[in-house]
Amino acid sequence: QVQLVDSGGGLVQAGGSLRLSCAPSTRTFVSFVAGWFRQAPGKEREFVAAISRTGADTIYADSVKGRFTISRDIAENSVYLQMASLEPDDTAVYTCSASTRSTTVSDYRPDYWGQGTQVTVST
Repeated sequence: QVQLVDSGGGLVQAGGSLRLSCAPSTRTFVSFVAGWFRQAPGKEREFVAAISRTGADTIYADSVKGRFTISRDIAENSVYLQMASLEPDDTAVYTCSASTRSTTVSDYRPDYWGQGTQVTVST
């Protein structure tokens, strides 16, 4: 069983930036396509971004395109979500995820989930 540890959330003013981090507790991340989801209060969980095993391919939700950047560091065995120009509508619990089934970012189907990290954007 793979455990993912995500971190980096916090309170930030609108227009600010945050970087979320995700690392597995046991296995190397290079085996997984990885991604981030988020869930705002009263809303369903929604896809945010995904990244291929090599980091060469990425995909984003339209709502974050141009503001968020997903990346991975093979040496650090981690995946990151750099969030810029944050808006109050970005307030949510952000959860890291990983997949052993998916081979491309366009077919991303998570198998493992982190515990989530709260991001709150104030006006």
